[in-house]
Formats: sequence, structure tokens, C-alpha cells
Amino acid sequence: VVDTFLEKLVAAGSYQRFVNCYRCFYKLQPQLTKSIYDQFISQLQASIKEEIQEVKNEGNLEGLFSSLDKIVEEAKDREEPAWRPSGIPEDDVRSSMVPYLLKHRSHLRRVVREKEEENRKVAESVLMGRDRIAELQQLIQARQQAWQ
Repeated sequence: VVDTFLEKLVAAGSYQRFVNCYRCFYKLQPQLTKSIYDQFISQLQASIKEEIQEVKNEGNLEGLFSSLDKIVEEAKDREEPAWRPSGIPEDDVRSSMVPYLLKHRSHLRRVVREKEEENRKVAESVLMGRDRIAELQQLIQARQQAWQ
């Protein structure tokens, strides 16, 4: 890949362009100009290869590329297509967040129903306790009156 890139770079920055830039020098010594061009291109290629290798080493790109290859291999058997960004951030966020938020909402609704049921039972218990207290107060008053 790097070599192909460098070949295209050399073809794009052809010798003729180099000659056009250094026309006066080329007129005086064409062979030396060609030699300088060749040396410049070889040093440029070496420098680019070195930079690419440095980036690969610093960023642990070899490991990342191998893990990416693994993911691609695992995904070959899947029938559904992998998620791809649409380029519209709002849509991308919506497509990933809406299912999560809907699931969270249903969970919260279930919790609210459970709490409402629990509160209803507690309210019934409180009312039963109040009724029992009223009954006991009436019983106490009746016994008090009977005792007097």
C-alpha cells in the first residue's frame, strides 16, 4: 500500500515538473539535474516510509489492524448489516439512543407500577389500621361508660 502510494506520488510529481521548477539549472547541467531529482525522490520515499512506520509503532496500528481484521472476519457470517454513520450526527445519536431510552422508559414504567401497587397496599393497611383504632376507641368508651 505504501509503495503504491509512493509510486503515485512520484508519478504526480514528475521529472518534467521538477525540470520546470529548476529550468535555469537544467539548461546548464541536465545530467546533474536528473541525478538530484532521483536522489530527492529516493530520500522522499525513505522519509515517508519511515514516518509511516513511526506512526504505526506509536499508535499500535498493527494491533488495531489485526483486531479490525478479526471483527471483519466475525461479521462475515452475520445477516444484518453493520451500523454505519449516516453523516448526520442527530440521526446517528437518535438511532443509537432511542432504543436504549425506550427500554429505560419501559423499565421505569414497570418500577412506577410496582411502587403504585405497593403504595395502594400501604394505603389500604393504613385505612384498616384507622378503622381498627376507631373500633378500639369506641370499645374503650363503651367499657368506660359501663364501668362508671
